[in-house]
Amino acid sequence: MTQAEIEALDLSDPLAAKREAFAIPEGLVYLDGNSLGVLSKTVQQHLEHVVTEQWGRDLIRSWNTHGWVDLPLKVGAKIARLIGAEEGEVVAADSTSVNLFKVLLAALKLRPERKVIVSDIDNFPTDLYIAQGVVQLLGSFELRLVKKDEIEAALDHQTAVLMLTEVDYRTGYRYDMAGLTRLAHDKGALVIWDLAHSAGAFPVHLNRDGVDFAVGCGYKYLNGGPGAPAFLFVARRHQPHAFPFLSGWMGHQAPFAFVPEYVAAEDIRRLTVGTPAVLSMSALDAALEVFADVELEVVREKSLKLTDLFIDLMAPLAARYGFELVTPKEHTQRGSQVSYRHPEGYAIMQALISQGVIGDFRTPDIMRFGFTPLYLRFADVPEAVGRLERVMRLELWKDPRFSQRAKVT
Repeated sequence: MTQAEIEALDLSDPLAAKREAFAIPEGLVYLDGNSLGVLSKTVQQHLEHVVTEQWGRDLIRSWNTHGWVDLPLKVGAKIARLIGAEEGEVVAADSTSVNLFKVLLAALKLRPERKVIVSDIDNFPTDLYIAQGVVQLLGSFELRLVKKDEIEAALDHQTAVLMLTEVDYRTGYRYDMAGLTRLAHDKGALVIWDLAHSAGAFPVHLNRDGVDFAVGCGYKYLNGGPGAPAFLFVARRHQPHAFPFLSGWMGHQAPFAFVPEYVAAEDIRRLTVGTPAVLSMSALDAALEVFADVELEVVREKSLKLTDLFIDLMAPLAARYGFELVTPKEHTQRGSQVSYRHPEGYAIMQALISQGVIGDFRTPDIMRFGFTPLYLRFADVPEAVGRLERVMRLELWKDPRFSQRAKVT
């Protein structure tokens, strides 16, 4: 693709104006929004108001006058529109791991005669750790871990729950949510989808696809900030029966009655636990405003164009320097990231970051590049590839500074 054609793509981009909503450092090409989204200018402004006016001036009155107590449902409703759910089916709370613990236990209780949880062995580790903890807690349960192409065969009459992440965090492979949900239901099992790499990146259709439960985080494509609150989805048909094993006061039918006996709320609130983290919840609330006038189909279209362009421009480098593409070229099987294997992937990524292109690395040899259409330009793609070419041509990655792996990358 020529420079003129790339410039034309940016000029005709319906999302181009959204870039101004974000505080992007000058000269930086940020390809790590699949790990931590860029700061929204609205968040900066809103948090200053929350801290100085709501907390600083109005103090405890703000639980009512500024609606702090309603933030989990308010934020959940904004997320619901992005993931194909209805208002009252999504609540923002806790972390993805805690929410997975809650919905996994609730799902297992809905299938008491079944004792097997099926998941991808390459699923994000924390999801597997949570499931392992649940198996240890309950006893007599099995966590059946299989490869992607073995999932259908692993589902049987003993399967209680199929638990998957829609987009593989390493490769960017995207599962067929509708098809796998249908297969699980055909076997009488329930499904839990982790949307950590889906929500805000492309359209998700939880209700259309018949999904039972879902979880996801607020700090990747939703740009809610480091450690932002996560969210959980419970299909309305399951809410009266989704037992809250973490029975905290905010999940009580009347939390401010302060009675000693726990009675679960009748709606999605029963899956909340403790007091919401107002500052981080307020940041996520403000960050979601950028999606108010955005159609996710437009986001998806740009995502595919960006990732197609990146794959095309990377092809000569892949042939010359040994990068192995592990992300599917098939659009239906691709999330909003592109990943390559390279035996020196860690050092190469650190050298690239030093050149102003931020991607990330995942063990053992995966270089990940996330594409967030709301703030990335098409012109950023050849710029990133050009800087990577320089890293390889000049062998900058051989600098000893880049060989020592840090604790967080």
